[in-house]
Amino acid sequence: MAASFLHLVSSIFGWVYTLCWSLSFYPQPILNFRRRSTTGTTVDFPAINVVGFLAYFISNTAFLYSPQIRNQYALRHHGLTPTVQINDMAFAAHALLTCLATISQFVPGLWGFDKKGRKGPGSRVSSGILGIVVGSFLGVGIVAIIVAARHDPDPKTGWAAIDVIYAVSYVKLFITLVKYMPQVLTNYRNKSTHGWSINQILLDFVGGILSICQLGIDSYLQGDWSGVTGNPVKFALGNISVFFDIIFMIQHYCVYRGKRGTAFSEDEEEPLLNGQLNGQTNGRPSNGSS
Repeated sequence: MAASFLHLVSSIFGWVYTLCWSLSFYPQPILNFRRRSTTGTTVDFPAINVVGFLAYFISNTAFLYSPQIRNQYALRHHGLTPTVQINDMAFAAHALLTCLATISQFVPGLWGFDKKGRKGPGSRVSSGILGIVVGSFLGVGIVAIIVAARHDPDPKTGWAAIDVIYAVSYVKLFITLVKYMPQVLTNYRNKSTHGWSINQILLDFVGGILSICQLGIDSYLQGDWSGVTGNPVKFALGNISVFFDIIFMIQHYCVYRGKRGTAFSEDEEEPLLNGQLNGQTNGRPSNGSS
């Protein structure tokens, strides 16, 4: 009876966290659209998210539907099945699509946004983020070459296809470690969170908590905490997201509360501040950042 109840709770937590994390991708592009501008945010975040969620989708799909990967996982984890759930794959697919949509808002002329918002820092993908993307592909490629060259007979102790999938999943983990920093620094530079939607952070925070809870429940039901160690990316994603969400909430509600910053031009409309799509202009000087 208790096990059935926990299975139900796990399923509810899984789909609620999927809903929260999925909805968290909408406030920012909606905010950009309503302001007709991308000032206050950086393209680095959605750009690196595309690579991260592509990797997450590939790894989740492999753990869910590849007989070879599932068999190798069982060999390494006491005969257990991966703790990846279908809601994990659904979330990754949806996140990938919404990040692509957000990136498109930085394309000149596509959405008809104010051109001033695409000229400052953050309007183009930084060299550091490009380096991470290239390094991620190289890392996975190296692991794939090693697996292909070794031909180890025992996937439990030797190199196997599952190691390539783990390498892909670690791309997502590493990207999650660094992807929030450009926006944290942008908020710090602007001395404001204006243009950066706090609603996406609140949804992300709830989703992170529930994701960790679901993983813990699933591992408890299996009677083996290797369900956590066997799915380190999901565990780390939840914890890292919560950590940075707390930083963003401190920036928004404490450090820069009520501050407009210096990232906005004299004639830029701010409809979300005055509740109108045709808002009044502000008197702040522009420093050209975005």
